[in-house]
Amino acid sequence: MKARLGIAPIAWWNDDLAELSDDVSLEECLRQASEAGFTGMETGRRFPMDMGELGPVLDRHGISVCGGWFSGLLLDGDIEAEKDRIAQQMQFFITAGAPCIVYGETARSIQGLRSAPLATKPKLTEPEMAAYGRRISDFADWCAAQGMPIAYHHHMAAAVETEAELDLFMRHSSVPLLYDAGHMAFAGGDVMRVIDNHHARISHVHTKDIRRAVTDAVDRTRDSFLDAVIKGAFTVPGDGDLDFEAIVKALADKGYEGWFVVEAEQDPVANPPLEMAKKGHNELQRVMAAAGYEVVK
Repeated sequence: MKARLGIAPIAWWNDDLAELSDDVSLEECLRQASEAGFTGMETGRRFPMDMGELGPVLDRHGISVCGGWFSGLLLDGDIEAEKDRIAQQMQFFITAGAPCIVYGETARSIQGLRSAPLATKPKLTEPEMAAYGRRISDFADWCAAQGMPIAYHHHMAAAVETEAELDLFMRHSSVPLLYDAGHMAFAGGDVMRVIDNHHARISHVHTKDIRRAVTDAVDRTRDSFLDAVIKGAFTVPGDGDLDFEAIVKALADKGYEGWFVVEAEQDPVANPPLEMAKKGHNELQRVMAAAGYEVVK
C-alpha cells in the first residue's frame, strides 16, 4: 500500500478571506511545505498556471502539484460552458502530472458569504439531485476522457454537505469522490460510515481535522461558514479531535492508495503555517505507519 503526502496552500493564504493570509511568497510557502516533509501541494491563487514558470520553482523544493480547486457551476450552469471554464486548468494539470482537479460546487453555495448563516445553505430535492448527478457525471466522464479526472468535494455550506446529501448524490452520480473527514464531521456525519459506504469511489483524500468544541458551539442560524473558520473550526491532523489513525486504517483496509492532503484553513498568525504543517505531517507519518502504508517520497 502506497501513499503520498501533500498539503494545500490555504494554511498560508486563504482565497476566500484575505485577512486569514500570511504575507509569504509562493517560494517561501513551498520551502516551508518541503521543510515540513510534504512532497505535494495543491494549487492556490499565487500559483502561476504555467508549468514553464512554475515547474522550476516546484523542482527547487521537491514538490509536485497534487490537485487544486475548481469552482464549478454545474448545479445551475451549462455543461459546455463548464468545459470552457475548466479547459485552461485541465491542460495545466495534465502538463503538471496532477492526479485530479478538485471539483467544488459553488453554484448556490454560501461558503464564501460571511453574511449568510450556515442554516441558509442550499438544499436539493431528490429529483433536483438526480438531475444534477446526471449532469456532473457526464462532465466528469468528459474530463476523464481528456486525461484529467475530477474528484468531487463535499463541502460545508454547499448543496452536498451532509452525510444524507452525500449518500443521495452518490446514488444519482458516478463521479469520483474527494473524501474530507473534517467537512463531514463538521456537517454532523459519521466519518467512518462514509468510508464504508463510498470507499469504492474515493479517489482523493483531504485530511482536515476539526476542533469539536468550536464546531459544536457554532450557531448555524447566525454563524456563516467563514465565521466558523475564523473561530478555529479546522486544524491539521494531530491538533484536533478526529481519530486519524482509525480513519487512515479504514481507508487502507478498503484498498485506498493515493494522496492524503492536509487542507486546514486557519488564521496563520494564531497558527503558524510551518509549525502546523510539521505537526500535521508528523501525525500523518505516525498513522500511515500504523495502517501499513509506505509513504512515497
